Amino acid sequence: MYRVIRIAPEKGEELRRKAILGGFLDTTRKIREVSTEKGNFLEIPVTEAAYDSVDGFRIIEQENPEFLEKPSSLKKSLKSFLSEAELACVPAGWQILGDIIIVDIPEILENKKIRIAEALLLMYPKCRTVVRDFGIEGQFRQPKRELLLGNGTETVHKEHGCFFKQDVTKVMYSKGNLEERKRMSMLGEGEVVADMFAGIGYFSIPMAVHSRPKKITGIEINPESFAYLEENIRLNKVEDIFVPICGDCSKATPEGTADRVLMGYVGTTHHYLEPAIKALKKSGGILHYHETVPESLARSRPQERIKKAACKLGKKVEILEIRRIKKYSPGVLHVVVDARIFK
Repeated sequence: MYRVIRIAPEKGEELRRKAILGGFLDTTRKIREVSTEKGNFLEIPVTEAAYDSVDGFRIIEQENPEFLEKPSSLKKSLKSFLSEAELACVPAGWQILGDIIIVDIPEILENKKIRIAEALLLMYPKCRTVVRDFGIEGQFRQPKRELLLGNGTETVHKEHGCFFKQDVTKVMYSKGNLEERKRMSMLGEGEVVADMFAGIGYFSIPMAVHSRPKKITGIEINPESFAYLEENIRLNKVEDIFVPICGDCSKATPEGTADRVLMGYVGTTHHYLEPAIKALKKSGGILHYHETVPESLARSRPQERIKKAACKLGKKVEILEIRRIKKYSPGVLHVVVDARIFK
């Protein structure tokens, strides 16, 4: 059964916006004009959710519904609404987490941001919210974002067999780290692992789900991220091996217990190298050390910092691998160094 709300044409835009915000607009069908004995009306296609979301409107069954073609591109769907100059600035990419679309819209399109959000929801009918991204800020690397359309910013994102519950306006989730998350899922079987910058479980949840270490201790200082870490431990059913700690990892990471230490943070990660090395067993272990570094120094500076910290603690270092994660900014790379620390 296909449902619509019939409404006077002058009130159609108001109801259409309400349906988008309420998540009950059926974006697979056209909004169309109809003529009846009582006059001319618009038929706004709605889903079953409309019964719980609108008052004062009669929901009726639609005869001979007309279906929309899914736009092949964002630019094509906006062609009749934007000038050529504006079309040239339309974003070419966006991120989808769960049922939320995250998009960077340039300032020149400020007045067209809602229309862009509507077009994205039309392209992805299973999504319910569009959020505008302004980047990352602060010590906790929190996203700066604006809700454009939709009724919520919390979602559950499924990736590589793992569930990550999060609020996209409060915690970051980088699509560029996908391959590293997959790689971590293949390491750590039977080991004791310390994740010093656990976040919502970006790297250690895949490890817990797929490799089943003996124990993972995840430390996170941001209370909002920590709350989602606890939730994700439950969602992924790894409570038996995963111990979350809310605190400063330089003080809260257990010493002398880990076979493997994850350092999946960038910016000031090198300041935490000594606590990371102290977290490893006396016999040694593996570090996964992340750093943002000028491209010209990518193969030298990260390993020099590890060796310097290890030397201060009377330890030796074997560099196993230096991997490029992604381009962080112009001329700057995000890399991870796998290093074996031993006596």
